[in-house]
Amino acid sequence: MPLKVIGAGLGRNATFSLKFALEHIGFGPCYHMSEVFAGVRHNLPLWLDVVDGRPAWDAVFDGFQSTTDYPACSYWRELAAYYPDAKVVLTTRDPDSWFDSVSETIFSPRMQRSEPGSPQHTFMHGAVFSAFDGKMTDRGFMTDWYRKRNQHVIDALPTDRLLVFHPKEGWDPLCNFLGVPVPKEPFPRVNSRDEILEASDEHSGIPEGPEEVEAFGRTYIDTLRAKAFVAP
Repeated sequence: MPLKVIGAGLGRNATFSLKFALEHIGFGPCYHMSEVFAGVRHNLPLWLDVVDGRPAWDAVFDGFQSTTDYPACSYWRELAAYYPDAKVVLTTRDPDSWFDSVSETIFSPRMQRSEPGSPQHTFMHGAVFSAFDGKMTDRGFMTDWYRKRNQHVIDALPTDRLLVFHPKEGWDPLCNFLGVPVPKEPFPRVNSRDEILEASDEHSGIPEGPEEVEAFGRTYIDTLRAKAFVAP
């Protein structure tokens, strides 16, 4: 099935909340980096082809109706062209807050500890880290890059195809944009920083064996889904 919604927001921009929201209103399953982990033996070769310039998008997203988070957000422009009828949702936050969050979690040294030259390293470098030219610890560079990158998304897409969104706005903007009813349940709000740190602590980062990686990814998704619609 073709993608119906493309999440252009970078990792640590409420991407898990958006995943659960899209699934709740009928646009699931929603692809997310955690899904790469949860099916790594199938998914990693497909993403290595993407990094190598040979994307098979329909195979990558087979069975999914929407995307959010890395690695798909790195390819928002290509996906918007390949799926011309898909709507695009750009989740955003304060640039300094984003830098603090990624520095503590997905860009931290323990989350980057894959062996250079390994398939995991090739994938992460090509789909995520190569954009930063080795300057991931430079706050000024990264926050400026963040602002410019999000503005590129805004400038590239017509307003009727793009929603710039923050989950604190609730269901209304998202549902109105996608033309679906507003649910009665509270909007899912998941701050996965604690969970990802706790999960990565157990393995000193992402585990290395494929079976362990898949268990890590599935447990991570299930843990957050159980919390997503619980009122604070």
